[in-house]
Formats: sequence, C-alpha cells, structure tokens
Amino acid sequence: MTEVRANIDALDRAIVGLLRQRLDFIEAAARIKQSRDTVRDEARKADVIAKVKAESRRIGLPEDLAEQLYELLIEYSIAHEFVRFDELRGAANG
Repeated sequence: MTEVRANIDALDRAIVGLLRQRLDFIEAAARIKQSRDTVRDEARKADVIAKVKAESRRIGLPEDLAEQLYELLIEYSIAHEFVRFDELRGAANG
C-alpha cells in the first residue's frame, strides 16, 4: 500500500504541474486576446470537452469523470482569464 500511495502522490504532483502549465497558457491567451468579449468562447469550451470525452473513451476513463473535471477546470480558467485580462489592461483599477 505504501508504494501505491507513493505512486499516487507522484501522479498528483505531475497533475498539479500540468495544471500550472495549462494556467500559463490561459494567461498567455489573456495577453493575446484583443477584446474582453472573446474570453468566454462557448464553442471552444464544447470542443475541448468533446475532445476530452473522446480521449476518455479511447483510454477507458469514465467520460463523466473527465467531463465534470473539465467543466470545473474550464470555468475556473475562464474566470482566471477575465481577471488577468482586466489586470493587464488596467480595467481592474477602475
């Protein structure tokens, strides 16, 4: 059991690192996008979730798990991108 837990802990560290990298790209998008109304892109969100569900099916991961996690991840990412977009353009300061 100790080895199993150590492996899970190692995977969790890797997942957290990948989440940080993903957030770095979200921040890059906030720098690149010219208009605040392009931050929320429902078509892109649907596309990402569809791809995640397809990959889940391919590898045998429960689709509902992946979909729920990505719904949360994407909504957090959108909120974060709005904050960064505003900070970068001074909108947060009024």
